[in-house]
Amino acid sequence: MTHSPLQLKRITAWTWYDWANSVYSLTITSAVFPAYYTAVTTHHNSDIINFFGLNIQNTVLYSWALSFAFLISAFLTPLLSGIADYGGNKKTFLKSFCYLGSFACLGLGFFDGDNVEWGILCFMLASIGFSGSLVFYNAFLPEICTPDEMDKVSARGFSMGYIGSVILLIINLAMIQFPDALGIPSGTWPARISFFMVGLWWAGFAQITFFNLPPEKSQSTIHKKWIYHGFQELRKVYIDLNQNKLLKRYLFSFFFYSIGMQTVLYMATLFGTKELKLETSDLIITILLIQFVGIIGAYLFAWLAMKIGNFQTLIIALIIWTGVCIGAWFTNSREDFFLLAGIVGIVMGGTQSLSRSTFSKNLPVTLDHASYFSFLDVSEKLSIVIGMAGYGFIEAATGSMRNSIIALLFFFLVGIGGLVYLIKKNKFNEVGV
Repeated sequence: MTHSPLQLKRITAWTWYDWANSVYSLTITSAVFPAYYTAVTTHHNSDIINFFGLNIQNTVLYSWALSFAFLISAFLTPLLSGIADYGGNKKTFLKSFCYLGSFACLGLGFFDGDNVEWGILCFMLASIGFSGSLVFYNAFLPEICTPDEMDKVSARGFSMGYIGSVILLIINLAMIQFPDALGIPSGTWPARISFFMVGLWWAGFAQITFFNLPPEKSQSTIHKKWIYHGFQELRKVYIDLNQNKLLKRYLFSFFFYSIGMQTVLYMATLFGTKELKLETSDLIITILLIQFVGIIGAYLFAWLAMKIGNFQTLIIALIIWTGVCIGAWFTNSREDFFLLAGIVGIVMGGTQSLSRSTFSKNLPVTLDHASYFSFLDVSEKLSIVIGMAGYGFIEAATGSMRNSIIALLFFFLVGIGGLVYLIKKNKFNEVGV
């Protein structure tokens, strides 16, 4: 399809936010911060830390803090998305969450291990900023392209995110590995500087998106009645979803497989650090591997979806995810971890990209995009809450992260079953099949 120069500009600007914010998900949640957090909170071979007077395992605290952050987001963003749809100011909320997250990353630069409460607070605020901004970012997708283009544009966004985050991670890796050569003090400073850089990168490159996305429909200030109308918007979307059986069934499956997928992604680095005793450099190399093959995976699964359908392609991806969980149970070496990471990278890009575009393609004709995407986002956030909390409880009870990983098999299997049932009930009658 031929686009006007303005459409092309907006599509490109939209993908730049993936470039901007993906450095958070890579450096903070996947590569540098988890390993740094584990290192600075482990003393004399003990992983027990004091958090506001409570003695707790460092990784358990990490998983519960992340779970609580997403719980807050799950309650906050649906209301704000309803207000955004009514007030026509999705971009304002996108900016607000972006700046909350980026400034929290700057705050992480002051976390040195002795102020664990400060570190956890900034970590939680960064997570809320990141996840909250994605609701409003994703809600622009139906406004900038047609349904037949969504898989490709969504994959392009994820690819931009992979490339941008890898560039900054390579810079961070150079600082961590060769601080003296770069004139950087050793110790905690290289990692802490990387957190500063994430905050600056995120807020800086986001300006491209903010400047070029469609303008606000309303420039008025927020009124109290917007809150009421925000709830009304959500109620209307809830009623519509109950009548749209395909989207309802898809959200059911998405919720369950997201529990497994998101938990694996958030805890992979801590698993490598704690269970396999991998060095930080090995973990960063692993994450780089995931990002590079993730680019291939996003386009590979978009191509496959064109051939056999979105739901069928997602089922294939989830079958591979079940293999990842089984493989993690038997992983005992650095080489095994690298192999598993490569597989995760391929399915990660494809599953995340297709999940977003599949939902977009099956939306009814509506202007309430933020409200609809908030339901998808709440499903994902609550899945992370359950996944991370459950992961922490199982580790605390059994003393092993391997037991937590293998328990995730259940959620992938339920997700597969839900998609199979969806296909049987809606076979060849819907756009997304």
